[in-house]
Amino acid sequence: MPAFNPRETALVLIDLQKGIVGMDHLSPRTGPEVVQTGQALAEKFRAAGAPVVLVHVGFAPDFADAPPQNVDAPLSGPPGGLPADWSDLVDNLQAPGDLVVFKRQWGAFTGTPLDQQLRRRGIRTIVLAGIATNFGVESTARHAWELDYDVVVVEDGCTTMSAELHEMAFKAILPRISRITDAASVTLADN
Repeated sequence: MPAFNPRETALVLIDLQKGIVGMDHLSPRTGPEVVQTGQALAEKFRAAGAPVVLVHVGFAPDFADAPPQNVDAPLSGPPGGLPADWSDLVDNLQAPGDLVVFKRQWGAFTGTPLDQQLRRRGIRTIVLAGIATNFGVESTARHAWELDYDVVVVEDGCTTMSAELHEMAFKAILPRISRITDAASVTLADN
């Protein structure tokens, strides 16, 4: 993997928030393992002067702003609604200067200022990691590809509800719309 130009590359971390990182059925990695990888990537990007974007998701207490649930397998929150801190980014993730994007669906582009913020900064490549591989990460990668960004997905910076779903995304979908790498291979060129 070549070194990325920090003036044209942004790191986008998906849903590293308390209510998602803390789920106990993530695979092939735990939420805290993905956070650790995300933090290391963010430090690399910040040191190179490249943007770090932290995306998190949430809904109104009555889920009035959630996507329609007229589907075969609707998502449902816990009885009584989500905990008050469910959408809060995990501790020690955000640093001054990071961009924070709040969304109300899987992907980070629809209904958010993400595309505008990236384009105004001259970003052409996004490096993605986060939770969940086949939901927020894959949706964001698909939309970024459709918007003509070069997309790079960090495999060891992602996890989801099962190893099989993670593997399916990385074998069948993501290679068609992005380049796949690991965190150790992500480097940024010196200016």
